[in-house]
Parts: sequence; C-alpha cells; structure tokens
Amino acid sequence: MQVRWQLAQVGPQALVAAGRLRKALSGLLLGAALCASAQAQTTTPAANAQPEGASKIVQNAGWHFKKQAVAAANPLATEAGYAMLTAGGSAVDAAIAVQMVLSLVEPQSSGIGGGAFLVHFDGKNVRAYDGRETAPAQAGPDLFLGADGKPLAMKQAIVGGRAVGIPGALRMLAMAHTAHGKLPWAFLFAPAIRLARDGFAVSPRLAALLAGETALQKDPVAAQYFYDAQGRPWPAGHLLRNPELAAVLQRIATEGPDALMTGEVAQAMVNAVRQHPSNPGLLQLSDLAAYRPLLRQPLCTNYRVAPKTYRLCGMPPPSSGMLTIASILGTLDFTPAASLSLTGGQPGADWLHLYAEASRLAFADRAAYVADPAFTPAPSGDWLSLVQPAYLQARAAAITPQGPAMPAVRAGTPGPAAQTPLGWAPMPAQTEHGTSHISVLDRWGHAVAMTTTIEDAFGARLMVNRGKGLAGGFLLNNQLTDFSFSPSGADGKPVANRVQPGKRPRSSMAPTLVFDADSGALQLSGGSPGGAFIIHFTAKTLYGVLRWGLSPQAAIDLPNFGPMEGITFLEKDRFTPSTVAALRDRGHQVLEMPLTSGLQVIARDAAGWAGGADGRREGLVLGD
Repeated sequence: MQVRWQLAQVGPQALVAAGRLRKALSGLLLGAALCASAQAQTTTPAANAQPEGASKIVQNAGWHFKKQAVAAANPLATEAGYAMLTAGGSAVDAAIAVQMVLSLVEPQSSGIGGGAFLVHFDGKNVRAYDGRETAPAQAGPDLFLGADGKPLAMKQAIVGGRAVGIPGALRMLAMAHTAHGKLPWAFLFAPAIRLARDGFAVSPRLAALLAGETALQKDPVAAQYFYDAQGRPWPAGHLLRNPELAAVLQRIATEGPDALMTGEVAQAMVNAVRQHPSNPGLLQLSDLAAYRPLLRQPLCTNYRVAPKTYRLCGMPPPSSGMLTIASILGTLDFTPAASLSLTGGQPGADWLHLYAEASRLAFADRAAYVADPAFTPAPSGDWLSLVQPAYLQARAAAITPQGPAMPAVRAGTPGPAAQTPLGWAPMPAQTEHGTSHISVLDRWGHAVAMTTTIEDAFGARLMVNRGKGLAGGFLLNNQLTDFSFSPSGADGKPVANRVQPGKRPRSSMAPTLVFDADSGALQLSGGSPGGAFIIHFTAKTLYGVLRWGLSPQAAIDLPNFGPMEGITFLEKDRFTPSTVAALRDRGHQVLEMPLTSGLQVIARDAAGWAGGADGRREGLVLGD
C-alpha cells in the first residue's frame, strides 16, 4: 500500500508533468522536420542507413544530480522511470517503466514487439542480459534470397512478415527484474497503461517521422491508429489513445511475459506475420513459447588514459558494439591520436583520419568474425583476442598518420594462424537499423545501460491487434534483416552472420558501463541508437568524456562522424570546409548527411553525477 500511495503522489508531477513537457518540447514544435533530407542521399546502402530521419536539433544544457537519475529518449518515458526511482525502485525497475512507455510514445524505435540488450551493475558485479530476437525454427540461409537467387532489396525485405524475429525484450526484462527488481512487476506498468488508456500528445519527432513514412499506412491496423480518416498522419500535439496496448500491457502486468508470448496475443502476432498479403513470414506459436533470454558474461576491456585506467563493459556477441568500440579505441592508442585535442570545439582532420582508419580495421574484423556465439566460435577461442594490445598494435601499423587512407582493408588474424583459420566469408555491406537507449542510476549506486529496438523506423510496419474492437496495438520488429542476406561469399565460404534457425542476428547495439579499473567505482552509463553508426556515436562520446575530459552533454553534442563501406560520413553542416577538404586530400571519400544519434549518458563528475541527452532526438534526464 505504501508503494501505491507513493505513485499516487508522484504521478501527477512525474508522469503527466504537462507544463514541464510542453516547455521541454516547445523548442521542437516549430522546427520538426521531415526526414527527406536524410533520405535524399542514397549513394550507397550506408548513406541510407540511418534507421530514423532527422528532426530539429535542440540545445540541452545538461543536468546534475547527487544520487539517482534516468535518461531516456522521450520526456514521458523519462518521467515514468523517475517516478519508479522516487517510489523506491531500482535501476531495473525504472528501465522497465521507461521501456513500456517508449512502446507507446516512441513506437518507431522500440517496444514489446522487439528485443534489447541490458548491462547491469549491482554494486559488485556486472551482468549482461541478452533479449535479442531469434530466427524462427523454419527460417534458413535463403530467407532473404529472391526467386533468382539474388538478395532482396532492403525495403522489400523489411516491410511485412518475412523479417520478423521472435521478440525477446519482455522476457529479458522479466529475468532482470527477478534478479534486481525492488518494486512489484505490475506496478512498473502503471504509467504506460494510464498513458495508453487516457492518451498522450504525439511528439514533434513522431509526427515528423509519420509524415515521411510511406509503408506504415498499408497496414490496416496501423493506418487506423496513426492516420486520420483522410490518410493524414496525426500532427504534433494530437491526443492519441491506444486502448488495445493498454489492455495488452494490463495482461502482461498481471500475468507476466507469457501474456505476450502465449495465448491470444501470441496468436495475433503469428497471424499478422504469416497472413501478410505480399511478404509473409515464418513465425509460429511454438517459436514464441520457446524463446528464452540469456544471461551472458559481459565483455570488459581496459582503456588507459594516464594516469587512470578505465574498464569498459558491454555486451559480448551477438552484439558487435563493445567489441568494435574497444578495437577502435585500442587501435587509436598505437597512433598519434592521444596527442591531438579538439580544434575549435570539434575533432580536426588529423584525428578524424586516424579514427576513420582505426574504424575500418575494426569493422573488417567485425564483418569476418562476429555472429551468434552459439553458431560461430570466437577466433582463438576468445572474443577478446580481437582487442589484445599486441594484435591491435600490429593492425595499427597499416595506418599512415598523415595519410593517404588505406586503399583496402581486410580482416586480421588474431592469435596463431593455426588457431584462427578464417573459415568465414566477410559479410557484404548491408544497411543496418535500430533503436532507443536508456541509462539509469539508482540510489544504491546500481546502474543500467539498455539499448532496445524494433530495428527500422516502425519495424516491419505490422501492428498487432487481437481483434477485440479496440484501436491500436504494438509494432513488430524487422530484426532478421540484421542477418546477412547473402549466406555465402564469392569463394563459397559461409558468412558467419547468415540466417539459421534459432540464431540471434549480429547487432551493433552498445549499452556501456564504465568503471575505474583500480577502485571498481562506476564512472558512466551510456549508449545510443543508430544502426551500425551506434558504434561510432558511442565511441565518440566515450572518447570525449574519458580522453578529452568533456561533460556528458558536451561529448554528446560533438558532431557525429564515422566511416562505413569505404565512405567517411560527417554530420551535415557541423564540420568546417577546411576539415572536409583535408580529409579528401588524404584520400577519404567524404559524404555529409544528417547522422541522427540518440545518445543518453549519466557520468560521474566532481559534484556527483552529470546527465546528458541527445538534442538530435527528444531525450530528457531527470533525477535528484
């Protein structure tokens, strides 16, 4: 009863907070832009790889706290998480409440129809919770091959049931709650249920993305929910109710994850996937019932910034995020990068050249080796072989500090060649998508970094509804498109990340916790959405905070950048012409475009804790 009283007291301020939210979002209302600028440049798959288009960038000042905080991509979700912390909840409790509200208010990015990775610190130990989607039992390596034997176009694969993986976020969150929750499971759903039932104001970003969307309205359930009778998307500020999702969340609150993964909701998911009129999928009731999240050993590496040594911890494969970030940062240590500071408040051409080259080496290893460890063994029997200092030093020797850029990059051989035969073909270049990120610190010093996704914006464009006469529902992921469409290379060798039954597709998600390696004290929780660019967004922010000594907000606000598929991408209108010209003089092919990160970071500072939220989306940090 005490907990319910607390929520009743907190609710009007922490969950509705209409005045505060109107103020927080007012800067966005005038400038919410369609994502056409992001979609206009389609020179390569990577040029169109941003999972969500750009909307207005706002300037956040950053936040400061003494004991607890929550950072999320939407103010209503942040409010829900903060309410749980105020009610005596743990970091995991807050993350669950945030995720349920994000399912409602940020449906383009994540939800109960998708998956997530969660890294947790309980004051002593770090645990990695894997809620990644899996391929249905009937899926095989030819899933994304057309009748001609060639890979399907990405849009052809995404829309419909073919790419829907078995959603894992909810069962993973239940596993984490059993271990680390303090509040009752049902209590955590109250904010999302109330908002779904009573309505929420469509945010400027959701309105902008709906206006630029072309496939969602072809799904009858989604069209009725997201669009008016004339087929126009609901504008920012429209009060949108989702009674179907409220009913489903109420059942999950009462019955647990089985309410989603079995029974009538599961049947509705299977029907939506298998009965799609043009692109049906293979999901079965048995797939949903059999899904299990995994508790994995976190992947942790040391990062030296004299006189301190930090310990970076994140998800192991099937996530490639932490492994690739550690490879990039470790390779940079064997270049002059550490001697280079920011130039005019942004990375200069000399540093960007070194970063791009280190990234190309790391991504070549990623393409060759990283996949679901249940199907693909680590080289030399240990994923950390890819980030050992001696190996990275040998890789860094290929980098010429002043240029030119390397003409071609291949995977290396970590460890004795006899122990690491390259038995896989490198995965061909392919668009990746994603996501939303949540970071939480509770009053006990426990922390969560969770990256959560339904893949492409609005996922598979399939909205699940049980057919009870209630409007709305929830969207399904298209996560299977993170597998390689081509099951083998030109040499006939299989691609490690090919489709196989029950397999988890490789991910770029990089939820990250950082510690003082000597004392073990928590230093930072952070991460970002952004498809394969997640790796670059997160690496940039870690480097900014740990190496350049920036606040979380200042590091987030640095312009985005990163190489992909032989092109060095720079955030549009954020770099000087001289920087762009200098990179091109070194042989880099440069393309400027919007790079819409959604970074959320909580980091220790001299006064306690500092929070940062990405102004490229609608993030907010709350705490005390």
